[in-house]
Amino acid sequence: MAEQTAGKRKNEKVGAVVSTKMTKTIVVEVTRRVSHPVYKRIVTHRKKFYAHDEEQTARTGDIVRIIESRPLSRLKRWTLAEVVRRAPLVGVDAEVLAALNAPVAK
Repeated sequence: MAEQTAGKRKNEKVGAVVSTKMTKTIVVEVTRRVSHPVYKRIVTHRKKFYAHDEEQTARTGDIVRIIESRPLSRLKRWTLAEVVRRAPLVGVDAEVLAALNAPVAK
């Protein structure tokens, strides 16, 4: 039995993380560009997948690779394989933060 499953490859997809608000779950949006069957124009198809992120390493905006797995919940059928590219972190200056929190004089 192990010899039969060794040859099977699991489905992989690459997409962008759009949400990390759930515990150990990320939402990945996969974008495909396909030709329209009638009009022969390039059309963009987007689909969201729920993926399991055990270590909670992915952040919103990251490009990740997900692998098909057994059903983990009602919507989760994918597992995070790797973070392909990190999203740039946007820093907030300390001066701007101090100005926002400063008391207003009347």
